[in-house]
Amino acid sequence: MNVSPDPASVAGLLEGRRTIHDFRPEPVPRETVLKAIELACWAPNHRMTEPWRFYLLGPETVAGIIHLNAQQIAAAKGPKVARAKAERWGRIPGWLVLTCANSDDPVQSREDLAACACAAHNLSLYLWSEGIGVKWTTGVVTRMAEFYDLIWADPQAETVVGMFWYGYPLEVPQTARRPVGEVLVQLP
Repeated sequence: MNVSPDPASVAGLLEGRRTIHDFRPEPVPRETVLKAIELACWAPNHRMTEPWRFYLLGPETVAGIIHLNAQQIAAAKGPKVARAKAERWGRIPGWLVLTCANSDDPVQSREDLAACACAAHNLSLYLWSEGIGVKWTTGVVTRMAEFYDLIWADPQAETVVGMFWYGYPLEVPQTARRPVGEVLVQLP
């Protein structure tokens, strides 16, 4: 039996979720992350392609990504900025990467990417409901060939949708959204 949730609770979850930039150091239970991934897979997807793949990163892979990013930052902005970024990234308690299966059909590719975005949102909302914040990043490092090597992904078969940092929020930023009247076009 499918029971509809309380609309006010759903609205509160949607309005309350925020991108978290700073996390407390304690780790998130693995079971909670696995449940979030399971629920992410309930995202709508045209033709039931289920194009998503999730990579739960361990300390060795995280260290490799931090190093790769520091190299890239050092080349662009200098070693001091790279060190600061590496230190900041080293404090992030949880790391996950989401990829999307590649398709030769441009329409299917677009639909699959949209499905993966829905899966990312499902993941974020479930974790938020458990008091866990997420930051979805698509920085330069996620597009580097070496990044694919570090996560053991084949760039011919899949494309990184994003890297997700997660953990218990150190603080929750306050934000606002534009009113519906500014984003809605009503047609006759």
